[in-house]
Amino acid sequence: MGKFFDLDSPIMRILNRVADLLILNILVIICCIPIITAGAAFTAMHYVILKMIRGEEGYLIRGFFKSFARNFKQAVLIWLLMLLVIAVYVGDSLIFNYSGVVFPKPLVIAVVAVGVIIFMIAIYVFPLLARFDNTIRNTIRNAALLAFANLPKTLLMALFYALPFVIGYFSTYSYIFIFMFGISLPAYGAAWLYSSIFKKFEPEPEQVSDMNFSLNVEWGEEESNGKSE
Repeated sequence: MGKFFDLDSPIMRILNRVADLLILNILVIICCIPIITAGAAFTAMHYVILKMIRGEEGYLIRGFFKSFARNFKQAVLIWLLMLLVIAVYVGDSLIFNYSGVVFPKPLVIAVVAVGVIIFMIAIYVFPLLARFDNTIRNTIRNAALLAFANLPKTLLMALFYALPFVIGYFSTYSYIFIFMFGISLPAYGAAWLYSSIFKKFEPEPEQVSDMNFSLNVEWGEEESNGKSE
């Protein structure tokens, strides 16, 4: 029974992870309240979650606000751009549904398709911002390239993010669960997929060997044939 509640036991690791995701979800909600800071909150969330996935996590709250502050400017600008796109699509939806005009089906399908593509690209934007230093333009461009180069994973990630909305639509009782895990849990699932994608573009850790080192004692000079940090 003692091993069951040991800190290194599988059940305790799962409970710790659940607690981390709960805290992270609440942090994101709080930091999204001003609306304009939502992008920085999403970026900070992905910074923490990627470290969780790779077993590199430290202090959750400290890491969250470290990334929040570091990427604040770029994240806010990208988020404002996203809000503009969202506003356009909300306007289009209102026009399609309440204007009384019958629009051609190809036009409606094209608008929906463009919206889906933008959503697929947006999935990668904040994780990229959290992990790589780049310009806003290159971050968005790289997000688009990754979205289509890894289409099966992108679609699965989109499903993760859409699931809370689907569940909430059919069951109002699920709102408490969405409040607790509706943002961080889908992001955690998505991170399992994009972590391996990102590793392809991350520099390999430098391998330092102590097997190829010589010391010239006679002349009092050191010679190193290996790599040094």
